[in-house]
Amino acid sequence: MMSQAWKPNYPHTIENCVGEIIIFKSAEPTEAGEKVLVEAHCKPNAGPAMHTHHLQDEELTVVSGKMGYQIPGQAPRVAQAGETVLFKRGTPHKFWAEGEENLHCTGWIEPAHNVVYFLSAVYAAQKKSGKGEPEPFDGAWLLTNYKGEYDMPEIPMFVKKVIFPVTVFIGKLLGKYKHFSNAPSPLN
Repeated sequence: MMSQAWKPNYPHTIENCVGEIIIFKSAEPTEAGEKVLVEAHCKPNAGPAMHTHHLQDEELTVVSGKMGYQIPGQAPRVAQAGETVLFKRGTPHKFWAEGEENLHCTGWIEPAHNVVYFLSAVYAAQKKSGKGEPEPFDGAWLLTNYKGEYDMPEIPMFVKKVIFPVTVFIGKLLGKYKHFSNAPSPLN
């Protein structure tokens, strides 16, 4: 019997081991599918590494603190409380809590697709490794399985094209992916 695909119950909170918390507050229907409403908290200098959502737009409004952010090829910028930053789909970006204050922001990701599952699994893999990088077998599986949806552009192409598939193959042989049995199917 096949297991049912993972579905979040809202609100759904995730926390990694490097100072980031995301609360997926709710999802609302849109013409593009679903928009997930988010609230994010980052400790000073914490925030996600450079990443790309190939299929989603992400908008964040600073509630308190300062959000440093960067797009490759551009100088880092800072958004203050009340300012909104939109990261369009396909645009690599990173953001962090700038300065000595915690960052609190709210926003949305649209269409939601698999983002709640993907980020939940990434945060769990970070907790498993005890550092900012996901546990190697989980990280390889997530970035290989969902490569049409998400990317980490700072990871060398050789690692993504050769090392990750070999790691996933070995992980399958070792039975390391049972916890992904109810993962939603990738979109691409």
